[in-house]
Amino acid sequence: MATALIIGAGGVGRVVAHKCVMNNHIFDRIILASRSIGRCEEIQSELPAGSLEITTVDADNTEEVIALINKYNPAILINVALPYQDLAIMDACIATKTPYLDTANYEHPDEAKFEYKLQWERDAAFKEAGIMGLLGSGFDPGATNVFCAYAQKHYFDEIHTIDILDCNAGDHGYPFATNFNPEINLREVSAKGRYWEDGKWIETAPMEIMQVWDYPEVGPKDSYLLYHEEMESLVKHIKGLKRIRFFMTFGQSYLTHMKCLENVGMLGIEPVEHQGMKIVPIEFLKTLLPDPASLGPRTKGKTNIGIVAEGLKDGKKRKIYIYQVKDHEECYAEVKSQGVSYTTGVPAVIGAKLMVQGIWNGQGVFNMEQLDPDPFMDEMNTQGLPWNVIEMEC
Repeated sequence: MATALIIGAGGVGRVVAHKCVMNNHIFDRIILASRSIGRCEEIQSELPAGSLEITTVDADNTEEVIALINKYNPAILINVALPYQDLAIMDACIATKTPYLDTANYEHPDEAKFEYKLQWERDAAFKEAGIMGLLGSGFDPGATNVFCAYAQKHYFDEIHTIDILDCNAGDHGYPFATNFNPEINLREVSAKGRYWEDGKWIETAPMEIMQVWDYPEVGPKDSYLLYHEEMESLVKHIKGLKRIRFFMTFGQSYLTHMKCLENVGMLGIEPVEHQGMKIVPIEFLKTLLPDPASLGPRTKGKTNIGIVAEGLKDGKKRKIYIYQVKDHEECYAEVKSQGVSYTTGVPAVIGAKLMVQGIWNGQGVFNMEQLDPDPFMDEMNTQGLPWNVIEMEC
């Protein structure tokens, strides 16, 4: 039995809190902390009385996070706050020797840049503290990394190419909204694309490369090449890899709105003068868009996220597709959340469960594909994310 401390009470935080309570045979005490006590109270009201404790914390302040950890002495800290806050929370875990887990890599708050470098640099400090840090235990990154490790372990001697395919076919009824933090989402999507091939990164214009992929249970969708953080670690850990790409689906309404906003400077991250005050355009835009946490009861349709891997097995070419399909309305019925938050939050709870049980263990900072994929894949089937494998023609 273990105490879990969750930092972050957005859409993913709601899922993590619900699923930790559902796993109360593992987590006997669950604390949810956020800058906003109102968000915590809302989530607490959805759960059985006494199953979730709530409190406040400024996750940008390492000393405040240290004090919070010392108050509750958790067996694990689950970070589902903003990616800007990863380093402050990691440093608090180092100081208190508390195992750490997050779902997205660190993002620089003042520039459109996201990378693992500064988190990987804390590997030695985690080792010295004798604790494990698990990075990117969401879906992508997260489950997709585990899919790659599972393919490597069971289907291939060498994987030569990987395409990560992320489809959200949900309809929330708004002309334009984002399924997770608008600022993070829009920065990610409007950035230049990148993929890795033959040992080097190749840069593309935003949305320059598109393919149509036929997603099982969803159908054909336009899928655009983006840079996504899991590629950065997978190129280090997948044997024989020659190319890796990431594709995500977008509807025409989303793309049209985003282009218009970009053309008038609303996606800018540099402060501008407005009526004698400095404002950051993308932060102002965030206040005008629907709260992603409010999309749950409105969203219908399915997500389909997976990987296509191609390589060699026993000297012969092989190609497989591992994917997971989730229905938005089923997610809301279970945890009061839409599918994008669900597919991120459930893997975080699975990773935390494996860590506190000692099934995944170690000292230092780890990415998901460095660990045995089998127990994670087994847990996906029992925790609400059943997956499929299809053999494809090479």
